[in-house]
This record gives sequence, structure tokens and C-alpha cells, in this order.
Amino acid sequence: MRRVRSTITKTVAAAVLVAGSVLSLGGSATAAEAAGTIHGCPSGAVCLYPNGSWANDQPTYRFYSYGAHKIYNQYGIKRIFNNQTGGATARNCYDAAGTNCGGYQRAGTYADYDYTPYNSIRLVK
Repeated sequence: MRRVRSTITKTVAAAVLVAGSVLSLGGSATAAEAAGTIHGCPSGAVCLYPNGSWANDQPTYRFYSYGAHKIYNQYGIKRIFNNQTGGATARNCYDAAGTNCGGYQRAGTYADYDYTPYNSIRLVK
């Protein structure tokens, strides 16, 4: 079952209060950009977690560059979190070359998928 949730904007608000400063989001900035690292996933990265949870904020994989990224021995339910910036997306792909891909995972969202059939993740601008 696919579950998609947006990152919680309360995280951004709490960060602003703790820092004691005013957060200004201009242009196309997203909550993920403003929040920086979320659940161990740095701003600008796509992270894959070892099960359908945040796994104590310890992702198995962190991908930073656009293109295909092979994943190895990933079976069962995993969580993917797209913490990229600028509206970039991530896609689960059936082959290791980053083709034959499924839908688009929007920036600032996460979802749980059965990764048994997937062999790569493609980051797309």
C-alpha cells in the first residue's frame, strides 16, 4: 500500500522558534529546503530507509546527483524520502539502468513501497 505524506511544516516553525530568527522563504523555496536535514536525510538528497519507518533517522542510501542510482538487495517495504530542492523528483525503476520507472515522488514527500521489484532510483530535475 502506497502512503504519501508531506513533510510537516511544524518542523520548520519549530526550527524558526528555536533559532530565534525569522525564516524567509522566497521564490520557489520549499519546506524541505528551509528545514535542512530531516530524519537523517540532508537537504538536496533522496534517502531510502531500511523499512517502512524512519529507522532512527539512519537511511540505507543517500543520493545527491541526478540520474540513475543502483540499489542492491532491497526487498520488502522500504521508505523513500525526497528531500531534494527546486522541485526535483525521484522515481523507482525496475532495471538497474534507471529506465522502466514508476511514478514521480515529489520533493518534500515520502512514501513506503515494496522494493522487491526495483533495482534503481532515478533522480530527475
